[in-house]
Amino acid sequence: MIRVLLAEDQAMVRGALSALLKLESDIEVLGSSADGEAAWRDIQRLQPDVLVTDIEMPGLTGLELAQRIQRQELPIKVVIVTTFARPGFLRRALDAGVSGYLLKDAPAENLAEALRAVHRGGRAIDPQLALEAWSEADPLNDRERQVLRLAGEGQSAGDIAAQLNLSHGTVRNYLSEAIGKLGVANRIEAYRLARQKGWL
Repeated sequence: MIRVLLAEDQAMVRGALSALLKLESDIEVLGSSADGEAAWRDIQRLQPDVLVTDIEMPGLTGLELAQRIQRQELPIKVVIVTTFARPGFLRRALDAGVSGYLLKDAPAENLAEALRAVHRGGRAIDPQLALEAWSEADPLNDRERQVLRLAGEGQSAGDIAAQLNLSHGTVRNYLSEAIGKLGVANRIEAYRLARQKGWL
């Protein structure tokens, strides 16, 4: 049996994925979590073979969950099922050790097949997205990404500095580096472009 944990913040999608997988004789759904923090607790408690997660969730994102699993060297495969057909997200997911990356508009039977492939040690990546992912590299480093995300959420440089324990000048430097790398006029345009590319 392939023991699966679901992490998805939208109740209807979570219910649909659970119902779909329960139709498969070789897949057992251990449980489902509505946010990233709950998913992390369930991962430790239930020790699934595979985590099926969305990218954007409250608490921890699917990518952050994958990074924790990778850092702690847990024997758990991660499959992301998302609406985000963005090459930048896929690249970051692969860097975080994710084994599967499927889009929510893919045929339903693809999910069970992907879980079987991943459980056997293979990969299951949306092919078109895989091609696009290597066409354009993410120019931002982790700190620039973090600062730009907070700026795009409306925080001032002073707020960001306090939250990340950095100086005001350092935050401004990170923002100006990100703006320069993305070739845009200001932090709002930088945030929009980075979100569109899947780099945030």
